Amino acid sequence: IMHGLNKFVFFQVLALLGQNAHGSEIINGHKANKNTMLYMASVQNYRGHVCGGFLVSEDFVMTAAHCADENPMRVVLGTHNLKSLSNAIIRHIEVRYKYPSYEKVGAGQDIMLLKLSEKVTLNGKLEPIRLPIDAQKHIKDNEVCHVAGWGMDRTGGTTVNDLRVVDVSVISLRDCNMEWKGVPDNVICAGGYKTNKGFCQGDSGGPLVCNGIAVGVVSFNRNMTCDYPDVPNVYTDVSKYLDWIRNTIKNA
Repeated sequence: IMHGLNKFVFFQVLALLGQNAHGSEIINGHKANKNTMLYMASVQNYRGHVCGGFLVSEDFVMTAAHCADENPMRVVLGTHNLKSLSNAIIRHIEVRYKYPSYEKVGAGQDIMLLKLSEKVTLNGKLEPIRLPIDAQKHIKDNEVCHVAGWGMDRTGGTTVNDLRVVDVSVISLRDCNMEWKGVPDNVICAGGYKTNKGFCQGDSGGPLVCNGIAVGVVSFNRNMTCDYPDVPNVYTDVSKYLDWIRNTIKNA
């Protein structure tokens, strides 16, 4: 009987995780201040913006692995306004490096590195964001961080031209697992739960930033619903992939 019950619970968890939706933009946030977040990137295909991302070196941008489904072709850096690209830095994507064991959004391992066609100049207009040093030092429950992007500002809304940002609090994995009835390994939960702040559809791949460090990558919420409070928003935990990140950048 216990074996049968475990199988039932397992398939319930899979069914619930299957209801998730690609994560994205900013609910109840505000327009980002000028000359801040100089690492933010718009990942684009031939139609335009499809995902967020963030600069981690002169020639690499980090984003979510599921963004590859949109066939991104280029990255736009150095601007907060996607309608004003005259001074933006644009690079084509040379290679997409999805985490090798990634299968689908909601199943974890949702992280990808984009090799740019040409290095960018790091100056007062562009700066990479710091990554965690190791997997041991971790963020604390209830720590206030922020997430930014260009996607929808409400369920069923439209994407925005100006970069927007919102503060979100980190939620314990215990509470996150209880609300989701199970989440993938190596994730961080923040926002969307017991608050009216979080991300929405249109800008997966953006960073969860705590104390100036990109600790997470926007991965998914539930059912394309941004009517918070709801279950917690889920991010890929960058600290769990540091060896892969370093090796990929070094050997590319």
